[in-house]
Amino acid sequence: MTGMTSTPRPFLNRRLAEFGTTIFAEMSALAVRTGSINLGQGFPDTDGPEEVREAAVRALRDGRGNQYPPGPGVPELRSAVAAHQLRRYGLSYDPDTEVLVTAGATEAIAASLLALLEPGDEVIALEPYYDSYAACIAMAGGKRVPVTLRPDGGSFRLDLDELRDAVTDRTRLLLINTPHNPTGTVLTREELTAIARLAVERDLLVVTDEVYEHLVFDGAEHLPLAAFPGMRERTVTISSSGKTFSFTGWKVGWVTASPGLVAAVRSAKQFLTYVSSGPFQYAVAEALALPESYFTAFREDLRAKRDLLAAGLAEAGFTVFRPAGTYFVTTDIRPLGESDGVAFCRSLPERAGVVAIPNAVFYDHREEGAPFVRFAFCKRTSVLEEAVRRLKTL
Repeated sequence: MTGMTSTPRPFLNRRLAEFGTTIFAEMSALAVRTGSINLGQGFPDTDGPEEVREAAVRALRDGRGNQYPPGPGVPELRSAVAAHQLRRYGLSYDPDTEVLVTAGATEAIAASLLALLEPGDEVIALEPYYDSYAACIAMAGGKRVPVTLRPDGGSFRLDLDELRDAVTDRTRLLLINTPHNPTGTVLTREELTAIARLAVERDLLVVTDEVYEHLVFDGAEHLPLAAFPGMRERTVTISSSGKTFSFTGWKVGWVTASPGLVAAVRSAKQFLTYVSSGPFQYAVAEALALPESYFTAFREDLRAKRDLLAAGLAEAGFTVFRPAGTYFVTTDIRPLGESDGVAFCRSLPERAGVVAIPNAVFYDHREEGAPFVRFAFCKRTSVLEEAVRRLKTL
């Protein structure tokens, strides 16, 4: 047998082999290389409120959080999260046993799925989905079952019959995201009622990603699934400070759920980061207590930016799906004579000096997402105006 060489085993765990570098890293690098306006990755180009930033500086100087904070998060932030859920939604959580602070919503999702799934469990996720969902399900050994949101009269809609049909005896968990990234859809009371009934009837756990909870427009209303009948004990609700307060680099997120679910998620989380973002936790606690006028002004500012970018994209020839929430606009490139969103986004920096994200990367059924492209509008007005000017050259 001498002289025979076996194929070396790849370094990367086969569960993660399909993922590679994220599209966000690729497109952000392309933006830097070409000097393009980056409307790809969803991060603001200005910082959030000065008083919140100062609260972080104060915590640093006072020595609060410079050493390991408590595993579940600092008490001030856990209390602020519980107060926020009660004030906003009438949901009562015990800050000591039902709130867990995480390294952003990304870790909250990872810890929840690693904690709650066994190998072979099926997870139903709304497609297109944020890319970390697929990777986290894979790391947990679960099997993802996508249910596709499809264009319907200017927005993307969930087919409740398709959702019901996707549930099998192996389904463990529904992974719900509303307001929905990347489509901008906000699930309605009727849709959420049907999802809640299905979860109760089939005894399913639900993980809900609600990071855009404060970014809903035009009379749309964010309704947490945990508030629906029978859902309080089976729902892990995830949110974070990054999108609401425009400090995405701080990575402060949280989980609210019943004590048993929080204990399970904490068991996984403690072996991921253990703890993180010490001084920032104190600042976010203060941010959550900002007056309602902050949240209203923030939402109105983003709504105006949405309208500016949506109008510009329509004028440039895209079909525009006007989002009811989040800070992303999904477009259809077929009116421009294009059909491959990935190729379009790779060529767009050279053609127009703008970077966007192809929605196809958020689909298992790539062909379903092929003609759709996502633009972020969480940028300064002058930047959006320049992006619109460039896109009109298409």
